[in-house]
Amino acid sequence: MVAQIAAPVSCHREMVALENVSYAYGTQQVLDGVSFVARERDFIGLIGSNGAGKTTLLRMIVGLAKPQHGQIRLFGTPIERFKDWHLIGYVPQRSHFNPLFPATVREVVLSGLYGRRKLFRRLTKEDASRAADALRTLQIEDLADKRIGALSGGQQQRVFLARALINNPKLLILDEPMSGIDNETQRNFFHLLRHMHQHHNITFLMVSHDMEMIRSYLGDEPKETSGKLSFHVRHSHDLEDCGETDLLHTLRKEG
Repeated sequence: MVAQIAAPVSCHREMVALENVSYAYGTQQVLDGVSFVARERDFIGLIGSNGAGKTTLLRMIVGLAKPQHGQIRLFGTPIERFKDWHLIGYVPQRSHFNPLFPATVREVVLSGLYGRRKLFRRLTKEDASRAADALRTLQIEDLADKRIGALSGGQQQRVFLARALINNPKLLILDEPMSGIDNETQRNFFHLLRHMHQHHNITFLMVSHDMEMIRSYLGDEPKETSGKLSFHVRHSHDLEDCGETDLLHTLRKEG
């Protein structure tokens, strides 16, 4: 009998796993059996037509909605038992923001440090320093004391990007982050994302309608499709990144 050779096993840990995830609004089925695995240090561009369920899927991943069927795992843990939400940064579509929200830019950015169980914890000097760094990185330090609702759309989006980055997330989820941002800021921010992907241990999951931008970094063809969604993926790793010991350990666990 000829022994079968197992498919290559990634030593990079699972960050998000979708298993037959479905969701409907009434009789309108927007997600039907979506399956996909995002691994450590992947950069994933999520593409789909209007109504394909892209935003709904992101909202489920960050715990704002529950799948009606199927399972979601975060960092290997079923989402209903997941507690480490500080590991995830999330930038929703700007249309979800209430422009009358009474907070300054600094307060909004600092809110990215609040865990779900630490909403009212006292802020430290380190927190203030991290907020200042995030504001400076996105070039909005001069807006720190302004009300968020008084800013332009592009300025608001930069604030939300700073908020998502302040906690040094391992998984960064972006729902059309370039919306409402001028072309130069788009280029600068996408350059920042690429640099972070190439040099830091962060996994990116981004919805975008800018196919030119997606293809420029993630390639023309999706790595996987599931339902109406396409997943364009670029790795900053492959099996050669794994030390021999780690790879052998992974293979032993599989077999």
